[in-house]
Amino acid sequence: MLALISCLAPAAVLGSDLPGAWAWPLAAAAACRGLWLLRREAARPHRRLVLAGHAGGADSLDGEHLHDCRVRWRGPLAFVHAVQADGRHARLVWWPDTLPPPLRRELRLAVAARAASRGDRRMAP
Repeated sequence: MLALISCLAPAAVLGSDLPGAWAWPLAAAAACRGLWLLRREAARPHRRLVLAGHAGGADSLDGEHLHDCRVRWRGPLAFVHAVQADGRHARLVWWPDTLPPPLRRELRLAVAARAASRGDRRMAP
């Protein structure tokens, strides 16, 4: 999607009513910025999130233990918020096009398993 936007941005600038003296340098700048963003995103390492199967287990992000890991869903978007061992907050967001359907299902099932095995019950047994 980023590649498509990077190609369309210069065309949008050239198709606008800007004078040619402004449009061509701005279109070149948009193309360069798009290519820079593509290169930066391609070089970004993949993150590895491991959720424990039960509420007392050890969650980890890229091999580092997490405290207070929470997963929230807002429609098709998945949000993860956790506190790392050094106190920094880790936040991850997945759009439907960034997390394949099998992994989305796996994340939903892992969160459901954690909720079912929580120790603090809201109802009497």
